[in-house]
Amino acid sequence: MTTRILPAVGDAESARVIATLLSQLPGAEPAAPVPDSTSLLDTLARLASDSIDELPEVVLVHERIGPLPVLELIREVALRFPAVGVVLLTSDASPALFSAAMDSGARGLIGLPLAYEELAARVQAASQWSVGVRRHLGRGPELPSGPGGKVVTVTGAKGGVGTTFAAVQFALAAVAAGRRTALVDLDLQAGDVGSYLDVQFRRSIADLAGIQDISPRVLQDAVYDDRTGLALLLAPADGERGEEVDDRAARHVIAALRARYELVVIDCGTQVTGANAAAVELADVAVLITTPDVVAVRAAKRMVRMWERLQVRKAEETTMVVNRWSKQTEIQPALIEKITKTRSVRTPVPANFKELQAVVDAGRVQDLDNRSTVKQALWTVAGELGLLTAPDAPDAPAAAEPGAALAVRGSGPVARLRGDRGALGSWTRRGREG
Repeated sequence: MTTRILPAVGDAESARVIATLLSQLPGAEPAAPVPDSTSLLDTLARLASDSIDELPEVVLVHERIGPLPVLELIREVALRFPAVGVVLLTSDASPALFSAAMDSGARGLIGLPLAYEELAARVQAASQWSVGVRRHLGRGPELPSGPGGKVVTVTGAKGGVGTTFAAVQFALAAVAAGRRTALVDLDLQAGDVGSYLDVQFRRSIADLAGIQDISPRVLQDAVYDDRTGLALLLAPADGERGEEVDDRAARHVIAALRARYELVVIDCGTQVTGANAAAVELADVAVLITTPDVVAVRAAKRMVRMWERLQVRKAEETTMVVNRWSKQTEIQPALIEKITKTRSVRTPVPANFKELQAVVDAGRVQDLDNRSTVKQALWTVAGELGLLTAPDAPDAPAAAEPGAALAVRGSGPVARLRGDRGALGSWTRRGREG
């Protein structure tokens, strides 16, 4: 039997040693090592989207993989790809680490430096376990067999650009399309999802913060099933409790939601915290909302650059949605796309607050008239983002390719964005750091 092995090793020398030993294992089919946790999760998700049978039987994770802590990475792989046997490579073979690795979902631990006999034994054991799990999954169609639901984050370039309204409309559009959808308020100190939907619920995401293994029953107790069809996981009513939700808690909650829902829409607010940075890193689609004005576009660029510096998300992997747009707006989406180095959706969202004022003031945005041009645009954007179709359905239209910026007219906002080197700094010097 052939055993497919995927090493996750950031250090080039360690990767060379591991590849040499794996090539000597009988029946082994080692893949090229992946250099970091993001690449590992992306690779596994791509393989699982085709079939569970495309996944490697064994994943070897080196202790210094990064940027995700190794035990968190093992837990994430075990939750999202339960048919993969994960083996930890570490120089610390203490009982405490062994216990922690097993609790995270590892199927074995190998001490460093590597010894051929131990590597062969652990790989064989993990492979046999993986084959047994796949055989079991093949008999149970209701059990998970892929990467889980899609996670979409919605972040605002700054306050007041319409982040929460957009997130709510994306989620409502998905429910209307028949997708089982959760809407999470990760704006932990100032979350307004409940206010927008006229919902009061005593449980919040903070109630899940201290729980290591979130069972379906525990998750259900914290989620509010709204009459709209949305499953709501709200921000804490007391803003100071937001500090309880760190990046680790956010990863656990997102993994639990991903396993239960087809789509998870997360309102990340406008501030970068450990929790929402983890959400953006894990997201299949990361949306950044801006408005076509100088201050908001500058804020959007700052946000993108911060994500890159923190190794959260690359600019080209971020999708920009322009809110409150009009044909008369001097700063057009093509220019915003060029400045931020992001990808813009084809459909800008028009400026028409009069359509929204009544439902926003009433806290009933779900009652927005279907004839609303703003609602129609946001639901169209949801389709462009692939939120309205199941993963095995035909792909939604891709975001528009970057276009040329409009010509500069006088000394207006476009000229200020393109020519103000002192204010914009590296915007005009280079597109991206790191």
